[in-house]
Amino acid sequence: MSLLNRIRDFFTPAQPLPPQMLHYQTPPDAEQQYRLHLRVEKDGRGLLVVNAATVLHLNQTATEYARLLVQGADEEEVARTITRRYRVREERARSDFRDLRDRILTLATTVDLSPDTYLDMERAEPFSADTSAPYRVDIALTYRADESGALDPEARRRVDRELTTAEWQQVLGRLWEVGVPHVVFTGGEPTLREDLVELVRHAEEIGMVSGLLTDGRRLRDRAYLDGLLLAGLDHLQVTLASHLPEVHDRMVGRSGGWGEAMAGLRNALAGDIYVVVHQVVALENAATVAETVAYLADLGVPAVALSVPSKVPSPEEQGRLEAALNAAQETAHQRGLTLIWDLAAPYSRVNPVELEAGLAREQAVRQHLYLEPDGDVLPAQGLNLVLGNILRDPWEAIWEHPDRRKE
Repeated sequence: MSLLNRIRDFFTPAQPLPPQMLHYQTPPDAEQQYRLHLRVEKDGRGLLVVNAATVLHLNQTATEYARLLVQGADEEEVARTITRRYRVREERARSDFRDLRDRILTLATTVDLSPDTYLDMERAEPFSADTSAPYRVDIALTYRADESGALDPEARRRVDRELTTAEWQQVLGRLWEVGVPHVVFTGGEPTLREDLVELVRHAEEIGMVSGLLTDGRRLRDRAYLDGLLLAGLDHLQVTLASHLPEVHDRMVGRSGGWGEAMAGLRNALAGDIYVVVHQVVALENAATVAETVAYLADLGVPAVALSVPSKVPSPEEQGRLEAALNAAQETAHQRGLTLIWDLAAPYSRVNPVELEAGLAREQAVRQHLYLEPDGDVLPAQGLNLVLGNILRDPWEAIWEHPDRRKE
């Protein structure tokens, strides 16, 4: 019998816990670092996010054990609490709690451990469960792409204004209140916002996990990078078009861009942060994309994220991109790199999430949202459906929008 079935096997269901968001992070001097976020839903079920990466859907009783774990309760307190709420002996309560605690903490501190086999739990498929809020929200702080004010060509539209620092802080607070554990700052180029460090710090103070998607150029300034790290940035995604300077510069439209991006990437790799390199597999770099992945492995990059353009002119060219994507994947596997599919980038017709997990597009976007610089909410970047505005509209109207799952 699975662990979750045993935990479920109580006689009298208790009144569900009230909806809440809980967070635990190990102290800075702990030998093994991890973070747990627990969101308790209205019906008492829970969503436990381990290191902003592994999502476990828990029934009511397992959620109560997880709540006590996140709050730092010892076995005696757990036994008293559970026996008051359920018809179960203290010895059984202690045993189940100990089992769940040990398995979750091992999952949190062990690389490449499969939760499906290790936890021995009935676990919902990724993105499949209905929840009260997304697992992650991607925040486009600006659509400006460079210092000249040029706009990102992938932006859905020109926005009338960018939210102020105080407004973005209000947004972060609201997202936390509804149960969002993880945000990624993107753009445009988010490092063009002078308040980025302040916003990262605010997310950290709330309890959120935060990431950054950048072209890497501003990370050349080591003091700026150190400011982001000290503010609490948890992970970093740098976009690199190619390991060949001339190909990269041509694709990004900036002479000398490769040298600037590489200087920022090397600084990031020397810092205390998890780094992912995002590579768009396009016609311009398709012939050498596998070589780029090998180059990144030699640099010490631990993970790569791959995507393809959303618009491809012909089936023949689509085939070239798919072949290049497959070659890049194979090289990543051979060189021991982690492949990141659930990235903060536009979903495309050849959707890496679908290729890796067999998920339909509507499943993949079901548990994410994307905020534009003026606060408008989309199901995901590149999907032309406005669900509302995060500062003006009720959360329920946004999350339960009738068209959200039709895209």
